[in-house]
Amino acid sequence: MKRFSLLILLVLAVVLVHAQKREFRGAWIQAVNGQFQGMSRDAMQRTLSQQLDVLQQDGVNAIIFQVRPECDALYESKLEPWSRFLTGVQGQAPQPYWDPLAWMIEQCHKRGMELHAWINPYRAKTKGTTQLAANHIAMQRPGSYFVYDNQYILNPALRENSDYICRVADDIVSRYDIDGFHIDDYFYPYPAPGQVIPDQQQYEANRQGFTNIGDWRRNNVNLFVKQLSETIHARKPWVKFGISPFGIYRNQSSDPKNGSATKGLQNYDDLYADVLLWVNNGWVDYCVPQVYWQIGHPTADYATLIKWWDKYASNRPLFIGEDVERTVKYADPANPNSHQLPAKYALHQQMHHVSGTVLWYAKAVVDNVGNYGSALRNSYWRYPALQPQMPFIDSKSPKKPRRVKAVWTSDGYMLFWKQPKGKAWGDVVTKYVVYRFEGGEELNLNDPSKIVAVTGQTFYKLPYDKGEVKYNYVVTALDRMSNESKAKKKKVKL
Repeated sequence: MKRFSLLILLVLAVVLVHAQKREFRGAWIQAVNGQFQGMSRDAMQRTLSQQLDVLQQDGVNAIIFQVRPECDALYESKLEPWSRFLTGVQGQAPQPYWDPLAWMIEQCHKRGMELHAWINPYRAKTKGTTQLAANHIAMQRPGSYFVYDNQYILNPALRENSDYICRVADDIVSRYDIDGFHIDDYFYPYPAPGQVIPDQQQYEANRQGFTNIGDWRRNNVNLFVKQLSETIHARKPWVKFGISPFGIYRNQSSDPKNGSATKGLQNYDDLYADVLLWVNNGWVDYCVPQVYWQIGHPTADYATLIKWWDKYASNRPLFIGEDVERTVKYADPANPNSHQLPAKYALHQQMHHVSGTVLWYAKAVVDNVGNYGSALRNSYWRYPALQPQMPFIDSKSPKKPRRVKAVWTSDGYMLFWKQPKGKAWGDVVTKYVVYRFEGGEELNLNDPSKIVAVTGQTFYKLPYDKGEVKYNYVVTALDRMSNESKAKKKKVKL
């Protein structure tokens, strides 16, 4: 027992030494699994509030929230019907009336988290849906989709479908204060035994210069991804556009030069998703491959895949999609007494371009499956982290806070400051970082252990105790892209 405790302390010490100041720490909250279906407003808000509180304590700084599972809406929309995954009946508004997306944005921002709105672009009907609302696109435009494996898929070959999805995206981006816009891994449908995508005649009628249907399908998706990126950034340049593709791009058997040493389903060949093209052309702002397998998986080894993505997808910020339950289910091949979280974290530290993690899925973290949440809270994500920078969107730092001063109030000893001035969107301050250093200690702003708050407020309550110890408090300002200002210092005695 003593030996085990010493091992845990050693691992913790190593983790804290390597703590990163900037890291995307996301979690997916999905609706398509029916976890909110038919739940009352108050019950859903209680559930989500509890999840967000726990995730915040575990160090999560971004929520990816599913708002459009099947051309429907978990938000107020004039374009698409209310989702059955919210109310139980597609097209039926929630009673009492509320807007889950607007509420989630408010709740996440209050906790210092980003909110990324997650849509499924092409899926118009899941297998379990038996009735569509009259204003659903499949009812309004029957020729817009094809049927595959009892699903309705908006046909990627139709430009009007790309226009329609982009109109939906623009509606979300324009009306909601989201930080990111996120699409998942469903492009052309996942292959199903005995099923054929019914677009051969369409391809033959208009090949667009392509000599095989695979290249033609990939081009359809490429054009859409480019259009969606341009739509989002034309409306709000600061909204980050991210994609979470399936975890294998291509196997070496299909591409000996650039493929991974895997033998699974492929983005490029099976889903017609040329993810590397999107990354290398800058059409996406971040990429989250779903590397959900375990270390040692016989056909899709985690270690092989994280190294592959780190090598080939570095032109945009790279975050790794982690399966929480699978991580704690399997033992570390090099240490059978431990599950795989320590080994996977060590691999993250070894990568040159991985700058974040997104957890599948939020509830598994909240439920602390395999003590995963506790490990985040007590070691891996013990200290706060700022979002990774995206200089290709904006690299200019805002002005520093003004008039930092310590004042006694009826609520206690408070540190106050003034928001700096900013005109253009890239100059406007949205949050502040508060650091604390002991008197005489070097003011190292790269040390995340010195961060005591990341807040949207212009004040911080000081932990006063007898007023005998000197501290230096430092406040910096962050803009929408998490560019950090110069520091403003204030000496206090606590």
